[in-house]
Amino acid sequence: MLRQVTPGRYDAYEALLQAITDGRIWMLLWHGQAGSPDAQYGNMEVDGFSYAPCVTSAQELAASGWNRAHEVVSGLDVAHTLYPDHYGLWLNPHAPGGGVGVPWLDLRRIATGLAKVPAGPLRLTEPAIDIPQFYAQLSQNAHRTPAVRSLRRAWVQPALGAPYLAIGLDVYDTSPAAVDSVRVMMQQSIASVPDGLPVSTVAMSDEYDPVTMWLRANSRPFYDREAHGPAAGGGYGYPPVG
Repeated sequence: MLRQVTPGRYDAYEALLQAITDGRIWMLLWHGQAGSPDAQYGNMEVDGFSYAPCVTSAQELAASGWNRAHEVVSGLDVAHTLYPDHYGLWLNPHAPGGGVGVPWLDLRRIATGLAKVPAGPLRLTEPAIDIPQFYAQLSQNAHRTPAVRSLRRAWVQPALGAPYLAIGLDVYDTSPAAVDSVRVMMQQSIASVPDGLPVSTVAMSDEYDPVTMWLRANSRPFYDREAHGPAAGGGYGYPPVG
């Protein structure tokens, strides 16, 4: 699969991500031994981004000439370990052409579930589709849902699959009752969406979601409770500016 991954071959890259999810990785240790408290993965930097180097089989380990320790772990476990620190995974850096890098955002997709997160790179823009009835209905329902602080929107075009409208949810409270109230709010509002228009939601508190990061940097709320009166609760949500 590594040999099939070339620029623009997003289908081959998705197949590689699935293989990492289901398979094992030989992680190269710069310090320590496998399973020891001082074990530390190697580190390489490419275009300003950090990656942990690995190989994909015992044969590739031998071909690499690596003479320090290594550990064999599942790709899913590696993804969970690396992505919160914004580390990607670099497969077979010794191979002709330099191997293949998997950025941390794609490790997050592996950790979260490939089917649950859209395939990147994502093209993100302000929505151009005119659906004022849906936004009005959603804003009215949000105003009646005390857990909701504000709502944002983006048009998302994944590398694979259909484009969709993303609604960014900023909430005061993530208790089960509050989460249920927000889910009901969305269900009540979806009836106003034109047939065939996919709508998804993202949490504005998610520090790792690329849609959330774009919304924070490039959009303003189309509904903001605090712009219309006193806040409904504590300070849960994206951190304050400054």
